[in-house]
Amino acid sequence: MTVRTSMTIVLLSAVVALTACGRKTSLDTPYQAAVDARREAERNKEPLPPEPKRPARDRKFFLDPLI
Repeated sequence: MTVRTSMTIVLLSAVVALTACGRKTSLDTPYQAAVDARREAERNKEPLPPEPKRPARDRKFFLDPLI
């Protein structure tokens, strides 16, 4: 194998490995994750984590349209 062929195989392997990472659903907010953890602890009769605080209202940022 030449260097070029082996580099191509390595790059393709990296691309395939990286595309397999991640979640298919939307991400959880920290608040929602805390609420879910609290519900699961109640269901399993474990000590409850502290009550999560509601997040502040989402403010618009001037670069949001670019995302």
